[in-house]
Amino acid sequence: MNDFPISTLIIALLAMLAGVAFFSLAEISMMALNRYRLKHQAQQGHKGARLTQSLLARTDKLLAVILLGNTLMQTGAATLGTLIAQRAFGIHNDTAIGISTGLVAFALIIFSEATPKVIAATYPQPIAHVSSYILTPLLKLAAPAVWFINILVSGLMHLLHLKSVQHSHTTSIDPEELRIMVLESGHMIENKHRSILLNLFELENITVDDVMTPRHQMEAIDLEQPLDELHKEFATAHHTRIPVYEGNPDSILGIVHARKVLHLTQANEFSIEKMKEIAREPYFIPAGTPLFTQLQNFQQNKRRIGLVVDEYGEIQGLITIEDILEEIIGEFTTHAPGQLNSITRHEDGSLLAEGSCLLRDLNRKFGFSFPLEGPKTLNGLIIEHFEGLPETGTCMKINQHILEVISTQERTVKVVKLKL
Repeated sequence: MNDFPISTLIIALLAMLAGVAFFSLAEISMMALNRYRLKHQAQQGHKGARLTQSLLARTDKLLAVILLGNTLMQTGAATLGTLIAQRAFGIHNDTAIGISTGLVAFALIIFSEATPKVIAATYPQPIAHVSSYILTPLLKLAAPAVWFINILVSGLMHLLHLKSVQHSHTTSIDPEELRIMVLESGHMIENKHRSILLNLFELENITVDDVMTPRHQMEAIDLEQPLDELHKEFATAHHTRIPVYEGNPDSILGIVHARKVLHLTQANEFSIEKMKEIAREPYFIPAGTPLFTQLQNFQQNKRRIGLVVDEYGEIQGLITIEDILEEIIGEFTTHAPGQLNSITRHEDGSLLAEGSCLLRDLNRKFGFSFPLEGPKTLNGLIIEHFEGLPETGTCMKINQHILEVISTQERTVKVVKLKL
């Protein structure tokens, strides 16, 4: 080294600092890279992305070559700093040597470590792609040293009963992580599309009880009526698939499609017996079934409508595949008159709602925070709160929301006033 002029040593020192900066850039950019975007770019034929993906597939070797290069460069920088101080101020000038060591350490921290790592974390994709062109041949040149390092690391990992990096690394994510990715997508995904994706994640947490049409609101037809009345009910029905029964509405005989009724009418074959023949056997769904599971069951059983029953076989309500689809993409069908849970907004901002309104709908559409673990409707929530039917005019506060009972009917709360 004594044969080289100081200027050459300074240039070599700067090269060493640049080398440390490069390995710092490469390490952070590779680790901070979006693996899914990288995979997409590689599939599109981007050469840098393919090289980067190949390096990340061997993470243990990648980290080994970065560590090896970084360590050699840092050691070389420290050595050159000492040599330059000795050549400039004398071999026995401990103060100069100490100052030079401090300056080299400062340069390493600021210019070769902190700043490059911040830059790499901010722009990981382009830096990783460029770095891959240099790291790929370096990995081949340093293969023996990398192999030796990995042998030692693997042995130590085995002693600690830990999996090596290449085995533990995976790009798979769980549903909650995917949900967070969708939430954090920002402008990358349109609001409507983001809403649909988030609703899909919620299907596993929502049950058929939450979206079914309650039993007392179901449109069903009694076959024991006179034929004229029966024909009139089918002609004015608001649905294409209608449950039918004989006398007892709790005992559904089947589901009749309005199109088949029309065919019978056109053929002058409309009769009770024919109605029973065309009625499809009812499809029963256990209460508490998650919506996602039920969507799959509808698909497997090739059904579009089902009756929700409790553990005793009592009918609780009715659910259709359209009800589930509306939970995903929002409402897109009209409701039959008399079945719509009417909600009226007053000038003072308060709401007048029927007791049969679903709590989930109120939370979603108006920003309320009613509990969803117990009762599903306003009526059920109020009755549970008072452990009985309250009198008209009774006020209460539930989850910081003020409710007033406007009217009751028989054993239910009919109309409620809510203050936002």
